[in-house]
Amino acid sequence: MSTLQEFFNQPGKNGKAKGIVQKNNILKRNIIAHMAIEGECTLADLARELHVSIPTVTKLVDELLADKIIADRGKIETSGGRRPNVFGLTHSSIYFAGIEISRDQMVLMLTDLHNNVIKLEHNADFQLDDTDECLECICQTIEKFLNSSDIDRTKLLGIGICIAGRVNPKTGRSYKYFTSQEESLCDIMEKRFGHRVLIENDTRARCYAEYTKGCTGEEKNIIYLNLARGVAIGIIIDGKLYYGKSGFAGEFGHTPFFNNEIICDCGKKGCLETEVSGIAIENKMVTQIQNGRTTILMDKYQKQHKIHINDIVQAAKNDDTLSIELIEEVGEKIGKSIAFLINIFNPEQVIIGGNLAAAGDYLMLPLKSAVNKYSLRLVYNDTLFRTTNLDENIGALGAAMLIRNKIISL
Repeated sequence: MSTLQEFFNQPGKNGKAKGIVQKNNILKRNIIAHMAIEGECTLADLARELHVSIPTVTKLVDELLADKIIADRGKIETSGGRRPNVFGLTHSSIYFAGIEISRDQMVLMLTDLHNNVIKLEHNADFQLDDTDECLECICQTIEKFLNSSDIDRTKLLGIGICIAGRVNPKTGRSYKYFTSQEESLCDIMEKRFGHRVLIENDTRARCYAEYTKGCTGEEKNIIYLNLARGVAIGIIIDGKLYYGKSGFAGEFGHTPFFNNEIICDCGKKGCLETEVSGIAIENKMVTQIQNGRTTILMDKYQKQHKIHINDIVQAAKNDDTLSIELIEEVGEKIGKSIAFLINIFNPEQVIIGGNLAAAGDYLMLPLKSAVNKYSLRLVYNDTLFRTTNLDENIGALGAAMLIRNKIISL
């Protein structure tokens, strides 16, 4: 085991890290966590923050300097007296991987301690299935990505993997995919890659990235609505992700919202997802084409016999009347459901993400109009509505940030 992996190891997992060694390792993690949040600082700053003596801090900082995790930035100017040295994290000392596994693509990312993206890769030639073959494909794709990077693998401290469907990060299990395995998905991945792994829900990872990178920093209560091929929400309450008892909070798409006979992916009828998800819009578009409606997507359907939600959004941007109608219809329906959410949570922001967010005003105008119509006036006036200002990589970024936080105890 490298020094890095030893002192970032979970308490109790490494038999060698006991007593004073374990205590010092925890203090080192706290030093790194403090620098990750506050930036550069002096030995006096660290001693005051950690409630330890200057000699103890000096010893620990010297060890972190030797491991090249932090760097001496030189002396800073003061109003008088001896000028102290200031220390900060290095950019190439520690890395984390973030992987988003969605229904029809994988996004793979490497980040450093400052959440800077070091390497990014997309695998669009992918379909998520609950099979051993698909799990093996995922593992091979991740392994290939890690092996093709230029980093020292001993400096990779963790892999955050977010996946669609119901996930409990505490148990490390997906309860929608790869459920036939006796071991948890987390245990399987840790044995395969030799690194600590966090398994997270894709919408929660996106929500956390949006909260950390997309918000102003003042908001502490937000709802992130992921309008992708499915529908789900991420919830931030008092600055923290809300999980619920079993880690399944946010399955908003399975609210029994409609009185229809459409069977949802969950096996029940009338779920919100049956009419406002990307898959629902795709099915409606195909039905309309088969019924003779005119659309610029006709040729694509005849060649491929399927339509993706991204095709419909792009067609709407190109003034395709049918695509605009379908998106506006979804905007009105999802707006009504959001009114229900904000009346309960009274959030500061509702952020719309996922594939449908790219539709812009075609989605947002009917959505906000419906929210205004069906929500309490005081609550509506207190809530900011906006689409995401981050790119499609936010799920992988959120997963990388969450495993980072877990390992350095943020």
